[in-house]
Amino acid sequence: MALEFNGLLLDVERRELCRDSLPVKLEPKVFDLLVYLVRHRNRVVGKEELIDRIWNGRIISDAALTTRINGVRRALGDTGKDQHLIRTYRGKGFRFIGNVVNAAATPQPSYFKHNSGVSGGQLKSAVERIASVTVLPFLSLSGDLEERCFAESLSEGLVVGLTRFGWLSVFTPNTHLFSNFDGTGVGGQRAFRAAYLLKGAACRAEKQIRIQVQLIDVSTGSILWADAFDGSLADPFALQHKLALTIVGSVEPQIQLAEGLRFESSLNPHATPYELHLQAHPIFSSGRRNVLRSLALLEKAVALDPAYAPALADLANCLQILDVNGWIENREQNRRRAKEVARLALQASSDAVHVAISAFVLAYFGENIEAAMGLLDQALALNPAFAKGWYMSGMTRLYAGQPEAAIEHFETSIQLNPRDRLARRNGAGLGMARFFSRQFDDAISLLRPIIEEFPRWSTPYCVLASCHAHLGFVSDAQAISKRLGEADATPVPNAMQFRDTAHRQLLVPGLRLTRTSTTP
Repeated sequence: MALEFNGLLLDVERRELCRDSLPVKLEPKVFDLLVYLVRHRNRVVGKEELIDRIWNGRIISDAALTTRINGVRRALGDTGKDQHLIRTYRGKGFRFIGNVVNAAATPQPSYFKHNSGVSGGQLKSAVERIASVTVLPFLSLSGDLEERCFAESLSEGLVVGLTRFGWLSVFTPNTHLFSNFDGTGVGGQRAFRAAYLLKGAACRAEKQIRIQVQLIDVSTGSILWADAFDGSLADPFALQHKLALTIVGSVEPQIQLAEGLRFESSLNPHATPYELHLQAHPIFSSGRRNVLRSLALLEKAVALDPAYAPALADLANCLQILDVNGWIENREQNRRRAKEVARLALQASSDAVHVAISAFVLAYFGENIEAAMGLLDQALALNPAFAKGWYMSGMTRLYAGQPEAAIEHFETSIQLNPRDRLARRNGAGLGMARFFSRQFDDAISLLRPIIEEFPRWSTPYCVLASCHAHLGFVSDAQAISKRLGEADATPVPNAMQFRDTAHRQLLVPGLRLTRTSTTP
């Protein structure tokens, strides 16, 4: 997005402000502040809003904010006295009043030039809001030394695990930001407020220990998620590692869901890419209409910020889902678009989540399967608590003709997040793996409940119909296919993502039946 005003060019995508084609040096926060004021130039922006959006609610002084505002003014050739571009409204805030003559969003480029000057290898949206979660030290209910050490070590492990998700801002009460454990700021002030609170307690009985955990929405006080875990202290380090992965793998999707519901209910006409991205979840909602709704939200997020990797990765994933079910008229155009967007996401971010999703999309659409598996392995090594990543890695192993390896990855995903719908999608993956291993009876038992919960997901129907056909139960195979047609007459399933010729051949009966049953 390029914005022109007063002889200046503000390029949001490249994070550059230029005068006469020469770049003007800006601190990162000064640049973000300028972009936010320009984008919201139709209104006065208050100090609290700027702190919330640019500093993610962290404590900063009025003097620090004034210093950054003055930095914006200096870069624009403005002054606090003249206020030609940045006007101060005493007691209210600030407003950009310049005449922006070219404010339309530019078309998405066919390529993205990576800006290596941005730390962490990721270009973040200048107006991205990051969800904040406070992890409290876990309590020791008995006060036993071994129990207390385990509880404290586990809570530290959760901090490490959650920080691997780049969209989360993670805090502990040890920092100078906190004077108490209630999630508010120093002295209870508004200067910082964590949106979510993760707390827990440990209770030991000889060599057994129970960990109880709660995720709390601070704004409402409601418990979003709670669980209890039992384990043996025979190997405390292994148990701590396993519990930390499982808790993080379960908590992160719950925060994402809560954030999405929060923004969905607000109907903000000035929604940021972050807010639009979260409203698009879950993209696995049943039915073509819901996927297209998510797709539209993600397209809008990318139009606002073409370098916003979270939206780019999920946009590619949405396009993939359309192809899986044949919910798109021009399939070849859709495939090209999906691959292009996935590559943009890879170029824009080194975050493990975005890399894993993008690699999965590229693997599905026929790109180098070995390279895709390598990227997925790297991503999961960096963030082993990413449950959806293990699911995607399992599916990619199925595409590569490796059902045994796929089973291990599906089981890991289930262990990380056993209660989410993702666990049931892993059940579909396990059923497909059993099918490709010619264990048709086992595949049927795994896939039968899947079509109950996902009545419009065509691939499980196709595999289930093929199972019955190979066992000689032709009428059952026909009934399964007919049921898909009654649930959704639009899917046109295919098997091109599966590289193994023998595996594609196994799917032929189900493909033939499901395609026939969904033909109007």
